[in-house]
Amino acid sequence: MSRIVAVAPALPSHSYSQSEITAALLPMITDDPGRQAVVRRLHGSSGVETRHLVMPLEQYSKLASFRESNDLFISAGTELAERALLDALATAGLAPVDVDFLLFTSVTGIAAPSIDAQLVARLGLRPDVKRLPSFGLGCVAGAAGIARVNDYLVGHPDEIAVLVSVELCSLTVQQGDDSMANIVASGLFGDGAAAVVMAGTDRAARLGLPGPDVIDTRSRLYPDTEDVIGWDIGGTGFRIVLSAGVPEVIDRNFAEDAAGLLAANGLTIDQVGAWAAHPGGPKVLEAFERALELSDGALAASWRSLARVGNLSSAAVLHVLAELIDTVPTPGTNGLLFALGPGVTAELVLLRWPDADMAVA
Repeated sequence: MSRIVAVAPALPSHSYSQSEITAALLPMITDDPGRQAVVRRLHGSSGVETRHLVMPLEQYSKLASFRESNDLFISAGTELAERALLDALATAGLAPVDVDFLLFTSVTGIAAPSIDAQLVARLGLRPDVKRLPSFGLGCVAGAAGIARVNDYLVGHPDEIAVLVSVELCSLTVQQGDDSMANIVASGLFGDGAAAVVMAGTDRAARLGLPGPDVIDTRSRLYPDTEDVIGWDIGGTGFRIVLSAGVPEVIDRNFAEDAAGLLAANGLTIDQVGAWAAHPGGPKVLEAFERALELSDGALAASWRSLARVGNLSSAAVLHVLAELIDTVPTPGTNGLLFALGPGVTAELVLLRWPDADMAVA
């Protein structure tokens, strides 16, 4: 078991309304009036009101190559990662030298050395910090990252570990591509980052660090879903693969996995008081609500995040978690955090806010 002691979201400074983004992207995606009408309709029904972008909106049409966009991913992504991690450590009352393990994840750019390596010197992390960069998990990586950091801390209960997610989704929008996948993605995904600081059980108790405990996790890879979510990587960079089948995958599978994780810990769905669902889009959130038979408002934090910043891929569920932690649920509250990603794969994390007399025990 481990404890989540701080979560810090980070967003680029350029913020635009959904209508402003749609107007700017229309001529980049298609000059066909019929397809432009489809873009307006899908963007308008995305549930997104504003998004943060790594560049001023007018500069996107000037991106000439994948190399140019990936160079921007590295430079701007490193800055966002630095800000998120410093904020999270400060909230936890810790310093960069306290970090023993760093898991970095992104699916919207590539770098070697990876961005986490750049952070060592920039932040003053110890040169012996253990690092694990991850690529390919996509939107599920926020939940999977917490689960894998927890796995590490179970074996290192006196250590501090961090998860850092950076996703600059706007750099992957394909110009001249009026496919449904590109149209939907261009209206749904935003840019952002997040950092999570977690402590092993012994370290959390010794320092009196507050926050929810990771009680258990579950991973699931659903068969015959490889073509539902992913990337088609080529000369123009990351071209999204995104089918309409995601809600169907949730309808068929998700309730059993959520109920199974809860049952293994002596719980039922109605005993969960805090929900952090990946805000993948309106149809995804509706499918989660339907599969779990949730009451109105149960996923309110996820709906708010979708409206406020859009789908931030792996960082999205971490932004939702940050809001839940800020609300300080009643001691003893059970929480469930979950996301889906390419595969299709699901990751579920069972949380519990400790009772007052157990918070630092």
